[in-house]
Amino acid sequence: MLREVARRLHSSKPVPVWTWSLTEGLGGDGKPAEPGTHAPRAALDFIAAHPGPAIFHLKDFHEPLRDSSEIRRRLRDVYESCTDRHKFVVVTSPVRFIPEEIERSVLFLELRPPDPVELVAFLREETQRAGRSPGDAILDQFAGVLQGLTLDEARYALRRAMAATPQLGPESLPALLEEKRLLVNRGGVIEYIAEGGSLGEIGGLDGLKKWLLERRKLFQMRDSLNSEIVPKGVLLMGIPGCGKSLSVKAIASSFQLPLYRIDMIEIFSGRHGKPEGAFVQACRQMEDMAPAVLWFDEIEMGITSTDSGGEQGRIFAFFLTWMQEKARGLFVAATANRIDLLPAEMIRKGRFDEVFFVDLPLEDERIEIFKIHLSRRGVDPAAFDLAQLKSFTNGWAGAEIEQCVVAAVTKARLSGHAMTEEDLIGVAAKMVPLSRTMNEQINHIRSWAFERAVRASNPAGR
Repeated sequence: MLREVARRLHSSKPVPVWTWSLTEGLGGDGKPAEPGTHAPRAALDFIAAHPGPAIFHLKDFHEPLRDSSEIRRRLRDVYESCTDRHKFVVVTSPVRFIPEEIERSVLFLELRPPDPVELVAFLREETQRAGRSPGDAILDQFAGVLQGLTLDEARYALRRAMAATPQLGPESLPALLEEKRLLVNRGGVIEYIAEGGSLGEIGGLDGLKKWLLERRKLFQMRDSLNSEIVPKGVLLMGIPGCGKSLSVKAIASSFQLPLYRIDMIEIFSGRHGKPEGAFVQACRQMEDMAPAVLWFDEIEMGITSTDSGGEQGRIFAFFLTWMQEKARGLFVAATANRIDLLPAEMIRKGRFDEVFFVDLPLEDERIEIFKIHLSRRGVDPAAFDLAQLKSFTNGWAGAEIEQCVVAAVTKARLSGHAMTEEDLIGVAAKMVPLSRTMNEQINHIRSWAFERAVRASNPAGR
């Protein structure tokens, strides 16, 4: 980029580009480093004394600026000596650090990861160099998968795909996605969720499913729609074990988008700097990865307004603004269990497109959930009279139904026979559901959500 600027800076001829690093010193346009320019102070002295127009690129110069008041002072001197002389100093750094003394004299430019057009051009060049030339449709598909990665990271993923598959095509996507998962997850704050689901694997929740199918059409048309009607996200709150997390995975699958989860525990761990900065950086990174579905799990535990003057309060304020201004290709799916902790600002209309309450499944929904989990484990639901389980499973959550099926399959396997209705009924009769042991808390959740959310299930069956 600097070489391109150097060619355009003067109409007569390109200006030289000098590059400095602590290990190599200061050299220009491929020439050896000037003697005695390895030290930061010596490099600044050379820049100040240089007679003609030039661009001086200082790599990782944030460390000398951070450690030495002398270097900060000398850089201010260099600023004065370069003014109106067509000499420009460019500091590059992997982290943002601008000393207060020079902040007003510096133009800050943040370079984001390459966009799809840049990625396609880069992938075309790399594949041609490797003697492979997939079609433009494949390159566009690869660029979509690699969105949010740097060029170096995209190169790693592409080489993994070329090593794993003889031909670059749709069969190469798993290798690309696996490399992207490793690259994204290494940061610790954002997790790429590879395992998905489908709306068909969710028992009940017909109201939520209908809403998602309608919004999917709008989301796919987002580039041609007014930003006001492009879906922003959905908040799922309710009783634990009733399918909120599974629904989020199904949303990503239904929208045909990758799913990422921001780990709020990591945000507040301190391992990634101040929580506020780590959270903002994670949200910005996710915008680079759009289109995608972003999952905030148990959002009430990490984003609250209880501490308005502290980190959580500032994170909450940023989140509210970001939800309304974020990239239109990013769909936010948030889940919450302790819904009484959610501040009113978060659940009001305009933040999320809709707020759904996921209650304990209805009778027909419980039977549907039984069928899903039996089929998933290779058991034919048609061989069972599941209707008789309605009385045994009143007040059960979907997770409890799954564990009932798992326990019955395990019991049958240990006994050496195929699972029967007696196995299911025997396990069901002994299980104590969460709704019975935590009756008061569940009634509190229901009463709180009654006028604040839309039911995810069709209440006609009640």
